Amino acid sequence: MEHVLSLSYGKDSMACLFAIEELGWKLDRIVHAEIWATDTVPADLPEMVEFKKKADAIIKGRWGIEVEHYSAGATFDSVFHRIRGATGGRTKNPGKNYGWPPTIASSWCVDKLKLEAIKKIGTNDCIQYIGIAADEPKRFHNFNNKVISPLVELGWTEADCFKKCEENGLLSPIYTSSTRGGCWFCPKQNLQSLRRLRKEYPDLWQMMLAWDKESDVPYKPNGRTLHDYEMRFKAEDGGLLPGDKPFRWEMLSQN
Repeated sequence: MEHVLSLSYGKDSMACLFAIEELGWKLDRIVHAEIWATDTVPADLPEMVEFKKKADAIIKGRWGIEVEHYSAGATFDSVFHRIRGATGGRTKNPGKNYGWPPTIASSWCVDKLKLEAIKKIGTNDCIQYIGIAADEPKRFHNFNNKVISPLVELGWTEADCFKKCEENGLLSPIYTSSTRGGCWFCPKQNLQSLRRLRKEYPDLWQMMLAWDKESDVPYKPNGRTLHDYEMRFKAEDGGLLPGDKPFRWEMLSQN
């Protein structure tokens, strides 16, 4: 039976490599589920794309294993523009595109992009290593006996994982800068993350604004579109919002 590490490139899954090495456990494959925004644009920000390349080279050099990257085949853009009910069957909002994922709890991205990629990996009949630290035991409840955390076995905490990755040049930029993990277009990201994306990656921001015009679903579950945030950020840039009062959307109509 194969022994496979599911690598997210976060500190905990990365630290599993050192834990497996210390334990002397078998490791046959290292796999990663990759998401793409379009056919040519990754879902990761550029600094994360570069980190993955760097990490893959270090892993290959130290452990002799090539990290396998799998994707769903579909991209965020292609599913975003699919028309609901186009192939028959029951569906909510038939005739409308998928657009932005409708709620934080119900995201089609996970099902159609991440889980579809995981299916291609082929980890059903194997021992699967996952990065769950010793100080987050609640996350272990839903796994079977073929899913093992080397970190729990050694008692390594999240802080231990951070230190191990930092010492070995394998600490993701999400921990050393304001870069967020996950897809750069995700509606779950907070206000500051959106501000940074707009400022530092205007080309990606413009791509999101184009999607926003075409979406049959608002960007945020509260009904706010990405263009609403664009208006807010423009008002901030122009010094048109009072700095001594909490922001309210009504302020934009007063300018």
